[in-house]
Amino acid sequence: MPNTKDYIYLDNAATSLPKPPGVAEAVAGAICRAGNPGRSGHALSIGSARDLFTARERLAELFGFRDSSRFVFTENATGALNQAIKGLLRSGDHVVTTSVEHNSVMRPLRRLESAGVSVTVVPADATGTVDAAGMIAAIRPETRLLAVTHASNVAGAVQPVETIVRAAHARGVFSLIDAAQTAGAFPIDLSTLPVDLLAAAGHKGLLGPQGTGFLFVREGVPLVPLIEGGTGSRSEDDHQPDFYPDCLESGTPNSVGIAGLSVALAWLLKKGVDGIRAKEVALVSELLEGMRRIRGAIVYGPEDPSKRGCALSFNIEGADPGEVGRRLEREAGILLRAGLHCAPNAHRTLGTFPQGTVRVSPGPFTTRREIGKFLSAVKRIAAG
Repeated sequence: MPNTKDYIYLDNAATSLPKPPGVAEAVAGAICRAGNPGRSGHALSIGSARDLFTARERLAELFGFRDSSRFVFTENATGALNQAIKGLLRSGDHVVTTSVEHNSVMRPLRRLESAGVSVTVVPADATGTVDAAGMIAAIRPETRLLAVTHASNVAGAVQPVETIVRAAHARGVFSLIDAAQTAGAFPIDLSTLPVDLLAAAGHKGLLGPQGTGFLFVREGVPLVPLIEGGTGSRSEDDHQPDFYPDCLESGTPNSVGIAGLSVALAWLLKKGVDGIRAKEVALVSELLEGMRRIRGAIVYGPEDPSKRGCALSFNIEGADPGEVGRRLEREAGILLRAGLHCAPNAHRTLGTFPQGTVRVSPGPFTTRREIGKFLSAVKRIAAG
């Protein structure tokens, strides 16, 4: 197995690497002492339950929300989005979304269309940015949900979620933000942003292990659980508990992964999301400036780095994106992702379907030196 130190890792939009100090050790330690949280009264069970509670409290602190019980642990952002969408929408409902959503939003919505839910997809512009006014204008009397990604995982475009969420709230419509690309890397304050549902992965900007994620559910949102079963609470009752987080957390949780996530969250709280965001903008700015100087390079998304997340998609004129990605790995040891990025509608919006793009995505541990090596490698490939 190759050592990651032999490579330049620029695929943080898929999974962040490296992890903060202590995350791997927390996972290794937890798997050696993992009791079943909430299921027993012995010391190991209580220790695992404490790991979950600590991580939940740190999530609440990171996102500025007082009640940590509203943060439901999931296996990833996909699980959280499915719970939000399928747990809320019913036949006759209408949902408004955008043309740059990940398949974790679009596939559940397409399935629900066959069950009587109507879907309006508001097109984004050529940079992958959706017009808030267009989202708001699509609201109908039967609209139950507005679902929008915070930042495109393809174009990197940050969406006007605050305007969209506040408009939905004023009209009595629920709102859902897919924060897979922004949680941990972009300031989000749930005490001031009236979003009803927010989903994120634990293994991307939150810098935790794979197999972790969460769904924030504001009080008053009537979600039906996707999974029902053992919760460790009210075991005398064969009906699902009606309180959070137990009502949406059935089955043995990934306490081992969440122990690692908890350490990552502590690192983020100490480091400060504002500082991480500032570094991210600086790195993306350097990427944009460097790519502009490479003949034959086509960059997609907003030109202003402050209007982007960490993902930057590009193509080389006349070159297959998959082959460009392979050459970057083979010739320069640079790891990134090429293709459609599980978001075909985003590529249709950008005009890059079906071939896709090459996506580079720095993270909080990326250095300017690594960005420089990446730009030099792209320049060599573009020159033929």
